[in-house]
Formats: sequence, C-alpha cells, structure tokens
Amino acid sequence: RKKCAGSSFHNSLSPVVCQQIISSFKVIMGEDGTDIGKRKLTALRDNSNYFRMRLMDMGLHVLGHFDSPIIPVMLYNPTKIAAFSRECLKRGLAVVVVGFPAVPILMSRARFCISAAHTRAELDRALVEIEEIATLLKLKYNKSTFG
Repeated sequence: RKKCAGSSFHNSLSPVVCQQIISSFKVIMGEDGTDIGKRKLTALRDNSNYFRMRLMDMGLHVLGHFDSPIIPVMLYNPTKIAAFSRECLKRGLAVVVVGFPAVPILMSRARFCISAAHTRAELDRALVEIEEIATLLKLKYNKSTFG
C-alpha cells in the first residue's frame, strides 16, 4: 500500500462528490422511496441486450456479456480502426475505437456504450448506420470469412 501509485498519488473525493455517490446508490437501491433506480437498471439491461442481439444478428463479432452496457465489436484489421471511426463520426454516432498497444495488434475493436436514456428509435437508427458501415468495411465475419 505504501508503494502503490493509486494510494500514493490519488486525490481524495470531496464531501460533495461523496454525497452524490451515496445519493446515487440510494436511488439505485430504492431507498429514496421511488422506483426510478429499478426502472433505469431495467431500461439499461433491455437496451444493452437489444443492441447486442441486433449486432450479432448482423453478423458482427461481438464480445462481452449480456446485460453489460459496454459492447465491444471486433474490427481485427488495424487499418479499419480509423475508417470505422470516421464513418461513425460522419453519421453522428459516438464510438470508442481501441487498437494497439491497448489490445494485441490484430484484436482491434470498437466499443459502444449504451445508456438507459437511449430510446428504441435511437438504437434502431444507430443499428441501421452500423450495418451500412459494417457492409462497407466488410466487418460481418460471422457471415463470411472475408466480412
């Protein structure tokens, strides 16, 4: 503990931030007298599973677990990282692309982050755009070896 950078060089949280965290946990656990937390968690799980299933149905290689709002989609080829990112940006989609050295050189991926606030219409629009990009960049590896 004495030599760990996380313990030695981190900043403590301010009391205001600590109270926000405590209040957030109370909402999530329903201790505030509402069901907002339960509804948000249900919406997050439903949105995540819907988006993940549709990406898999498209033929994309999707990693991760069901119910997780972080959805990694494999790009594999390092040259597709910039192309995928640019095509998503052109279409107004926010995506995080990850390449070497964060992952092995041939394991590049894109990560989609799903929110409880996303509507089905927004998810469907994003999926239509992603399908166009996946076809353009030949990312449908589950349907063909060559995407």
